[in-house]
Amino acid sequence: MKRYLILLVFLMFLSCGSNTSIVSSWRDPKITVAQEHFKKVLVVVLLKDEASRRVAENRIAAGNAIFKTSYQYLNETTSNLTKEQKLKILQDENFDGVITMRLVSIDKETNYVPGTYTGMYYGGFDGMYTGMYGYGFGNWYGMYSPTFYDPGYYQETTSYMVETNIFSLKENKLIWTGTTKSEYVTDVGQTVDAIMQAVVAEMRKDGSLPKK
Repeated sequence: MKRYLILLVFLMFLSCGSNTSIVSSWRDPKITVAQEHFKKVLVVVLLKDEASRRVAENRIAAGNAIFKTSYQYLNETTSNLTKEQKLKILQDENFDGVITMRLVSIDKETNYVPGTYTGMYYGGFDGMYTGMYGYGFGNWYGMYSPTFYDPGYYQETTSYMVETNIFSLKENKLIWTGTTKSEYVTDVGQTVDAIMQAVVAEMRKDGSLPKK
């Protein structure tokens, strides 16, 4: 199996940390991720919180030796360098690809979840009738009184829009980009897994990676 497939196969973890789906994607029609045969890829997660950044980058880098976290190469010691100087660092370190993740927006939506109401079946109070409406009051009350009314409530859902890009340093260009929407986020690491799982599925769909 070629190495480019190993590049992203490990990302197909089973994850229940969030509900994640692809919102939009684009790929360079002239080149695919598979054609690049990446051997050393920098992982860049742009988060203001340094601890979360490291957790996310480590999560991806732990899957394969070709992935390297950006904080090892682009950190406070390189913050004042020009983009050309930063690019030269990557070239000198023999990087041929870069994966970036960036939080685009956080959206909150409030939805009303209606309650449930169990109406009375009018079938006679003494059990004289039979069939669907033949319950006597005692049977009816025993069946429905515990759950006679379940009140509705408002539920707030937070959605995280994340942009994932794949750059070829050899071609010096963006070759794939996609935006994902994640809900019910409880863990940064598991959410990263879910995002990359969605990304891999989309790249297989659009031909950037071979199908299984």
